[in-house]
Amino acid sequence: MTPDPAVDEAVRAALAEVTRDRLLDAVVGLVDIPSPTGAERPAAEWLAARLGASGLDASTQVIDDHQANAVGVLRGPDDGPSVLLYAPLDTFTTGRAELDLPWAAPALRDDMRPRAVVHGDLVTGLAAGNPKGHAAVVLATVGALAAAGVPVPGDVVAGFGAGGMPSFAVPGVGTPGRENTGHGVGATFLLERGFTTDHAVIAKPGWCVSHEEVGLVWLDVEVPGEHTYVGSRHRLPYRNAATLAAAVITRLEAWFDDYAAAHEVGTMRPQGVVSSVVGGFDRLAASTSALVRVRLDVRMTPDQTAPAVVREVRARLRLLGEELGVPLTARQVAAVPGTRTDPQAPVVRAAIAAWERVEGRPHQPITANSGATDANILRLRGVPTARVGMPKVQAAPDGGPVDFTLGMNIVDVNAMRRLVEVLIRTVLALGSGAARSGRGD
Repeated sequence: MTPDPAVDEAVRAALAEVTRDRLLDAVVGLVDIPSPTGAERPAAEWLAARLGASGLDASTQVIDDHQANAVGVLRGPDDGPSVLLYAPLDTFTTGRAELDLPWAAPALRDDMRPRAVVHGDLVTGLAAGNPKGHAAVVLATVGALAAAGVPVPGDVVAGFGAGGMPSFAVPGVGTPGRENTGHGVGATFLLERGFTTDHAVIAKPGWCVSHEEVGLVWLDVEVPGEHTYVGSRHRLPYRNAATLAAAVITRLEAWFDDYAAAHEVGTMRPQGVVSSVVGGFDRLAASTSALVRVRLDVRMTPDQTAPAVVREVRARLRLLGEELGVPLTARQVAAVPGTRTDPQAPVVRAAIAAWERVEGRPHQPITANSGATDANILRLRGVPTARVGMPKVQAAPDGGPVDFTLGMNIVDVNAMRRLVEVLIRTVLALGSGAARSGRGD
């Protein structure tokens, strides 16, 4: 799209409100409020208060006593296009040693705690990068537009959703008895209860604009064995479910590479993993288990369906069962479809044009993606959605490597400001005739 001097001036005015201190205040404030899946309400209430103080029509959208969304609306012309700027609130791990260890790490590192630490331009702390750094960017974006008095094309909705993580209920967190606390429950509730918009942009990691992403299927594979006693191993029928499960796991992990290659399409390469193994009595090391359960997360593109993925996994298990001489079964325990927005949709074109203006080069999509977000929920609810986020921080404050966990728990305030500019430019571009019609210059 051709640069518009009026838009550039509006962007400059809004960015003048995006100071380093304001960005730090937003991300530090969010990181310091624990918000594991199922217990995001305190963070939502904090955000609603900030949105209201910025002059937006703000509210806490209560789901239950512990879980809530935050939403704020910056009003535009009644006949203009509305856009949702969205980020989830819940954290991948909880920040509590009794719940996270030893599965997330041998010990709870400082960056795994809900306590922000500022290291110059870097901030560490639980979810400082994903999702709280991105949520702080959305907060800063709407706050800057409001403070600068920038005319927006239509209503701009800042939405912050509970339960965005691919997670079942976390034991000891949230309302007892509620199982539907993750897998996009907040995004669903947000759109269902009054905040469906013409367009949406979700702020999640990845320094590019995405218009499609994978969904997921969770399956439980049951590996049968014989419950017997170590003292009778040599005298009774013996079939160790743990040993068989190990063979099933190694074969499935190898097969997932073939599965990903077979289903790669567009910018997506859907992966699979064995995520957990359960079986046997902890109190009876002298016995073998009659059953071992192996849980899988198998990603799928929009060209696939959950039933088709289940059939494909079961077909593979039949072959493995014949090889190992044991019947293997699998059942689906969760599914979220993959989705895509037309790459010519106004919100995708506007976001790409904004990214190119900020980055100063032609947009280059990132490929072979296998991450799923609430973008799927927004698209399933009929809202064309683009995804854009910050790049991964390349080095820790001490110069060391950034592993998966630290990658979630670190953010660069300079990258935050760049993403704010992308979001501001995207919002303003949606008011142009080219963006509305899907045309570009």
